[in-house]
Amino acid sequence: MGPGDLQKLVMPEGSARLGSAAEQAVLVGTETGDDAGVYLVRDESAEGTGLVQTVDIITPLVDDPELFGQIAAANALSDVYAMGGRPVSALNVCVFPKELPTVAARAILAGAQRKLHEAGAALLGGHTVRGPELLFGLSVTGVVHPSRIWRNVGAKPGDRLILTKPLGAGLIATALRNSLVTIEDVASSIAQLATLNRRASELLSAYPVSAATDVTGFGLVGHSLGMTRCGTVSLRIDCGSLPSYDRALGFAEAGITCGGSKNNRAAFLNDIALHPSLSAAQIELIFDPQTSGGLLVALPASSAASAISTLTDAGIAAAQIGEVTARDRYPLYAD
Repeated sequence: MGPGDLQKLVMPEGSARLGSAAEQAVLVGTETGDDAGVYLVRDESAEGTGLVQTVDIITPLVDDPELFGQIAAANALSDVYAMGGRPVSALNVCVFPKELPTVAARAILAGAQRKLHEAGAALLGGHTVRGPELLFGLSVTGVVHPSRIWRNVGAKPGDRLILTKPLGAGLIATALRNSLVTIEDVASSIAQLATLNRRASELLSAYPVSAATDVTGFGLVGHSLGMTRCGTVSLRIDCGSLPSYDRALGFAEAGITCGGSKNNRAAFLNDIALHPSLSAAQIELIFDPQTSGGLLVALPASSAASAISTLTDAGIAAAQIGEVTARDRYPLYAD
């Protein structure tokens, strides 16, 4: 669903929480459109344990079924990492057409299992239904200390914004679907989509992260706007510093776009100030929907250089892409 329709569905006007004991244990719900929910479980520790829960399914970006399983799993696991959590278990969520060969279905599951093993999470089962379109993903449960939860809100004026993966996944996927490029041509970019955000999350946990999210279907614009929901800050994105996958900007310059990008423009365009010097390709890039995108974090300016150095030393394509300011006329400025 597009972000506009989703907003109407999950946060209807006038809706209110009931205030039950169970709801009082909800540490993170739907109010700010965070990446996952967190539920407090009381245990022997004084603080208890936060259970991080999320679910995500996607359509194939690539023809290779095992690679598709890896990307889908990395995409779903990312929501836990974006909350500062650690995945512990998962369930497969499968919509498999009758026409899908058994060997392909097994390869999808094997690809996901490989990423779960890499994440240190256990597969507990799943659910499979028949459908006209192939969809696959995971329902993931993670854990996080209640005092160390990363929220998508909480950024402070003066914070710097760091992104840990390039942009342009939607552009590359669209080019692949239209046979404008081969999988071999974009192999390095596709490998990034199958890369977990585990290491980036672990390294960033050593820094005073003010707010965090991952950049997925709503694009950089949509997920950046999520960080401004409390109404106290605006973000400024330096589009000239945005990392992008090889050939992604070239595809944008050639006029390639997709339905997700159009939905994101329709939902978010009125909330962003676009600098007149931006090219059409740069604008397409910030609205482009991502799959298994990077973490977007806000942290104090005094920590930014060290964090980027630590991430890049670990082979993570991190870049400082902007800053947080006091609330201005627009919640988001793209310069």
